[in-house]
Amino acid sequence: MSREVTLEDIVSLCKRRGFVYQGSEIYGGEAGLYDFGPYGVELLNNIKKSWWRRNVHLREDIVGIDSAMFKHPKVWEASGHVGGFSDPLAECKECHARIRVDKELGAIGVIADEKMSEIELNKLFDENRDKIKCPTCGKKNFTEVKAFNLLVRSNLGDFTGKEERPVYLPGEACQGIYLNFKNVVDTTRMKVPFGIAQIGKAFRNEISPRNFLFRTRELEQADTQYFVKPHENKEQYEKIKADRWQWYVKDLGIDETKLRWKQHDNLVFYAKDAWDIEYNFPSLGFDEVEGIHDRTDYDLSQHTKFSGTDLTHTDPHTNEKYIPWVLETSMGMGRIFMSVVCDAYTVETMENGESRTVLKLKPELAPVQYAVFPLLKNKPELVVKAREIYQELSKKYVCEFDDNGNIGKRYRRQDEIGTPYCIVVDFDTLEGEHAGTVTVRDRDTTEQKRVKIEEL
Repeated sequence: MSREVTLEDIVSLCKRRGFVYQGSEIYGGEAGLYDFGPYGVELLNNIKKSWWRRNVHLREDIVGIDSAMFKHPKVWEASGHVGGFSDPLAECKECHARIRVDKELGAIGVIADEKMSEIELNKLFDENRDKIKCPTCGKKNFTEVKAFNLLVRSNLGDFTGKEERPVYLPGEACQGIYLNFKNVVDTTRMKVPFGIAQIGKAFRNEISPRNFLFRTRELEQADTQYFVKPHENKEQYEKIKADRWQWYVKDLGIDETKLRWKQHDNLVFYAKDAWDIEYNFPSLGFDEVEGIHDRTDYDLSQHTKFSGTDLTHTDPHTNEKYIPWVLETSMGMGRIFMSVVCDAYTVETMENGESRTVLKLKPELAPVQYAVFPLLKNKPELVVKAREIYQELSKKYVCEFDDNGNIGKRYRRQDEIGTPYCIVVDFDTLEGEHAGTVTVRDRDTTEQKRVKIEEL
């Protein structure tokens, strides 16, 4: 028997068990910034490994790169981020709090199209001002709507403060893939159709970061950009969609009933199609975890125009020249991490009436694969043997040695971090008919059985 999970449950577990901490917490914290703790970084790295394996190691037609975080300023002009990467904001004249106008309108059932100009947004906002309250002071006295650019500026190499050539932290991670399209073609044997994958950092000057890891100011994105001949996009696009769905269900082990597809209603002018995979988050409902986009030739055409470098591709068999179309997959690692933890988080009432919290993660994703316990910490012979087993298993798996507290408490700690198996070294391990065996306890069923040490 299990109960409904809330977002507060997830946040509490992540802090209590060392998965995620508030950024700069000892200074009072910094909104929209989080640090991954000892178990969180292991889980995050395992999710990354799973993504990289499916998208790079198991694919002959996709290679990986890791591009520099700082890029030439014109990159962000070409991508549209300098001119169009913004949120519509209004400020409360009473307390100076800022609101996302499109979000506040959406909350009252009024849809603000992302293509709307400031004039159109102001008209829509004016028509609904009496329905929107400041979330801080409750008043309804707002300024007009202004576009707030989300790019984060830096001063790389600028020690004068003049910002003669402003640079930016990346607004998205994928631009490095487009910049290296020609390099990959020239230095590898990749031929269209092929893809490039990358996991990289992105930064957004979010005015209202919220919902834990869901909307943050610093994030990590995992992207693939798959390059195809013009108008040969549909079949590949459907294959990509099917493969991405399978990663969530098969590789991450997420409950398929908590996932759904959502097609974009309003496409940007260059796009042919766009779908999101959404997860049903506790307390939040369904929301995006990954986008799959058919972007036509927009990205490479823009960089050809702004850089002056010809990014046309020549077919080695027909000598046909064209700008490849791009099929993109893009996901935020924080949101995937959050969905994996939410999906695995379970509160159960056991047969004895006690309650236990357990993360039912796929074993290959778990931060710790094996926990090794001596039955008693004050019996050197048990501790020595347990240490031997721990050190041997640690050569292949992430393991944890724990001799603190009674066995029941140790099991509970390992349940909460998702450890699939706990190994107990007891007196039967050392002598008697069960000598050379240990007790192995299964996380999900709590069943225990004796196993020979050499068979672990």
